This record gives sequence, structure tokens and C-alpha cells, in this order.
Amino acid sequence: MKKIVALILSLCMVFAMGITALAAEINTSGGSGTTPVSLTTTNGGIGGGDSGEVTPTKLNVVVPTTLPMAMSDDGDVVTATDCRIVNNSYGAVRVKSVTITAASGWHLTKFADKSTLASEKVDAKKLGFAIRIGNGAQVKTKSDNNSQVLISAPTTGCYMTGAGDTDGNTAKIEYAAIVTPLSSAVSNATVANVIFVIEWDTVG
Repeated sequence: MKKIVALILSLCMVFAMGITALAAEINTSGGSGTTPVSLTTTNGGIGGGDSGEVTPTKLNVVVPTTLPMAMSDDGDVVTATDCRIVNNSYGAVRVKSVTITAASGWHLTKFADKSTLASEKVDAKKLGFAIRIGNGAQVKTKSDNNSQVLISAPTTGCYMTGAGDTDGNTAKIEYAAIVTPLSSAVSNATVANVIFVIEWDTVG
């Protein structure tokens, strides 16, 4: 009786998974049959989960919610040291591009030593910005354009392995800035937005 119940349960599981195996009939001794190996990508595992939806591998990458900075009263800017991009996906990914856009009322300017802003008026609200991803080169704002592409294509430092490889699935973010003087104190003011575009690291 236990064997019958186990067999019924096994059959129920097979039907629930929604995978059909067809027989390849061979009628002669030494004959052969070709059986393809088929693959279906699903949302929710075998059988497609509750939705039954056929989907590709899920991409899941976390970028920083903010890139905080603090400016001292003599103009030095300090940035966070623990910002990073983390790939929680099963597959490898890469940073396709990075763009910075000035927030309302603020303006981008060329990143250099803070002394380059000495001739600017107080409350000019200008920001020079530089960023490095992974072990890549530092990229900087180069002009007064209020939106600038810092990385236009994947380069060294932009590549991350899939989840499970703790040595390779994270890319550290290092950044720096110069800011014109402010006559009034600010706290957690948004001065710019950085847009990270992430894509699969595909073959070819």
C-alpha cells in the first residue's frame, strides 16, 4: 500500500511540474533514438511557480541609495568609504554607463583641486565630481554642462561575477568632489544624481 501511495505522489509531482517526457521508440536490435534535451526558463522554478510565466534569468543588482558628502568650513569635502555595487544575480553583470546630472538649482563644473573654485562667488552652487568603480580609472566632470556621461561603455572595474563569488560580485565605489562655498548651512541636500545603468555581461 505504501508503494502505491508513493507512486501516486510521484506522478502528481511530475504532472505538477508541467514537464512532459515523450518516448522515442526503437524497434530493432542495435537501433537508436535521438532524444533532445530541452530547457525552459521560468519565473519561480520548475513549472513556472504560481504564475507559470516563462522568463529569462532574473537580474538583481543593488546600487547605493545615496553618495553622501560632508564639506568642512574650509571647503574640504569628505566622502563615504563603504559605497559599492553588489550583484545578487545568478549571472555576471557589468556597468554599462554612468551619468551625473545636477540637481535643481545646482550646476556641474570641472573637477580639480578646490582652489580652482576660489574665484567663484559664494552660493554659486557648483559641484565638481569624480568617481572610480572597482579598480578602474577615475572619471571626472569636465565642463559646466549640467548633465555629463562619466562612463559611456563597460571598462576595467565595471565587471562583476554572479552571486556566490564573494570576491568578484562586488564593485567598490570611490568618489570625490569640490563644492563652491555656501553662506547657509545645509543638511542632506541633494546636489546631483548619479545614474548607473547595469546590464548582463553577455558573450560577444
